[in-house]
Amino acid sequence: MQTAFDPHTRTQESWPDAYTLSRSERVVAPVIFASPHSGQVYPQSMRELLSVPLSDLQRTEDAFVDELYASASDQGGILLSATYARGFVDLNRDARELDASMFHNGLPRMAGMPSARVKAGLGCLPRVGASGRDIYTQPISREDGQFRLEAVHDRYHEVLQQEIDALKPDWSDIFVIDCHSMPSRQPGRSNLPDIVLGDRFGSSCSAKLTSLVERHFRREGLSVTRNAPYAGGYTTRRYGRPRRGVHVLQIELNRSLYMNELDVLKSHGFERTRSQIDQLINQILQFAIVENE
Repeated sequence: MQTAFDPHTRTQESWPDAYTLSRSERVVAPVIFASPHSGQVYPQSMRELLSVPLSDLQRTEDAFVDELYASASDQGGILLSATYARGFVDLNRDARELDASMFHNGLPRMAGMPSARVKAGLGCLPRVGASGRDIYTQPISREDGQFRLEAVHDRYHEVLQQEIDALKPDWSDIFVIDCHSMPSRQPGRSNLPDIVLGDRFGSSCSAKLTSLVERHFRREGLSVTRNAPYAGGYTTRRYGRPRRGVHVLQIELNRSLYMNELDVLKSHGFERTRSQIDQLINQILQFAIVENE
């Protein structure tokens, strides 16, 4: 049976590392901007098994979010961006959120009880694309899944943890901004806001950080909600420990602000949004410095 992963042929493909890490020569503030869903790499071995157009997967990406936050390293922060596409492996899911029906020879690792996301096809290794249709023409192999989890998911989170740990000796409070985008329309929901801030209902970061970000976007004339419909995903749950000095805030940008969602192209609003994010980055960096004085 053909599979998306063959250890004998994998070396014939170009397999970049799971992440891109950017920082200035001197980090001025303990802030990591992480973009887990902006990756665009779809390995050829995956493409050969697709039952949907590639565009169906591209519409699930947080397209251009890494570009919107690109000035983070220039301003003295740290930017961590995913390389592989969300449709290949979802870095904002627990690696145990796996759908057993996706594999023809067993799960790649121990899985938890099937969550609502997994049942909907949106586990760590997604089963469906933006259209809701199955991504693959046939089940993939356990070896394929194991490679994706170890080389991509585990590697990205190892690096994020390493960056947090590297800041701890010099800073008492470290801030992680988990950078996302969201569709402008969702089934059963109307009037989605421009911005959704997820802090796990105040448990994943300082309330002062959430308020600072909310004030910034409101001054820009944007609508903002907290924790609805997104309270924060795996990254906020795993790393957000304010009492231990690690604060994580998830920021969701409405894609209609800066892109054409159907064609996955930048719109006339891209530069304005990037300017707003540049200003926000500066404010967060200054906030982090003051919080550590």
